[in-house]
Amino acid sequence: MHPPGADTVLVRHGDLNTKSNRVKRQMEGLLIENLEALLEDRSIPGEVERRWNRPLIHTDEDAIDAATKAAADAFGVVSVSPCVTTSIEKARILEALESMAEACYEGGTFAVDARRADKTLPYSSEDLAREGGTAIWEAVEDEFEPEVDLDDPDLTFGIEVREDIAFLYLETVDGPGGLPLGAQEPVISLISGGIDSPVAAYEMMCRGSPIVPVYVDLGAYGGIDHEARAMETVGTLSRYAPNFDMPVYKVPGGEIVDLLVTEMEQGRMLSLRRFFYRTAEVLAGRVDAPGIVTGEAVGQKSSQTMQNLAVTSRATTLPIHRPLLTRDKQEIVAQAREIDTYTQSTINAGCNRVAPDQVETNARLAQLLEHEPDDLLERAEAVAADAELVEP
Repeated sequence: MHPPGADTVLVRHGDLNTKSNRVKRQMEGLLIENLEALLEDRSIPGEVERRWNRPLIHTDEDAIDAATKAAADAFGVVSVSPCVTTSIEKARILEALESMAEACYEGGTFAVDARRADKTLPYSSEDLAREGGTAIWEAVEDEFEPEVDLDDPDLTFGIEVREDIAFLYLETVDGPGGLPLGAQEPVISLISGGIDSPVAAYEMMCRGSPIVPVYVDLGAYGGIDHEARAMETVGTLSRYAPNFDMPVYKVPGGEIVDLLVTEMEQGRMLSLRRFFYRTAEVLAGRVDAPGIVTGEAVGQKSSQTMQNLAVTSRATTLPIHRPLLTRDKQEIVAQAREIDTYTQSTINAGCNRVAPDQVETNARLAQLLEHEPDDLLERAEAVAADAELVEP
């Protein structure tokens, strides 16, 4: 719910405040660019104002909810609030609170959350909260009996007083937090078409790293539907980053998969992952990416035991980032629903049909190499060289 007349979105960031002023200034610049791109991509009218610690989006009241949602999707944003603004004079703030209460407070409990950035003002946050509560009470007491609840109110009147302007709001919408996209180097993201890998990619984006998606075509073990789902999830992720190109490297892996199914029984899934990693390493060199991200979580599959992860990771010299490493499946599914990749991901992954009847949970590299095709990693490098770029 936004207050009547709201025309400003107050944007709050978090991790940027741990940086030096120079770095913070650079990252705030990235955040502004990303906010502007989200507004433009979604055809939302608005102007982003760069202010130290608190970027603002100025828009029409008709577009305030859409602008709030767009800002809450920006990486690096902790929370946003659609606001009305007033001067920092206490009398003007109290008048605005009265108007908000008359228009929006229709019963139940309320509280006032007041904060001030300038400690030299002639009133404290406590003064503002106390007198603001009185103003709200008096504005509605003829209509109903108001009730204060500071612990769990039905309606919170927020006040944030900056150096030269005061913001008043009724809701705070959480953002993803993290760092603005582009604050870190890009990473190769192995997108399988399943639930986990898009969530892992999103988590890396949340830490400021653009993703370079890679999809390995499994040939007869994947299929058109499997590929389409992978591409759809990348398309969804790209909507969070409209000013970053996100074409997909499609790797022709069908022959390699068929080779592993034909020649290997023991450790087949581990060799398949080693094939993926070496492929990703070659493409990382092409785009100057310093790492690889996957959706693996400890113990979620037989190939993802700690011992097996140690063995498969040795197929590449690059770091493999696993942001979901300690997450439960239910938590991953919930996040996939939240970021809107779940529906596109709910198709059986082709690699399920690659799995042998007897799985390996405690592999040793020397033993695995006895069964693995001698030229597997060389083949991975060759097919990576043949990867084609396709639009999601």
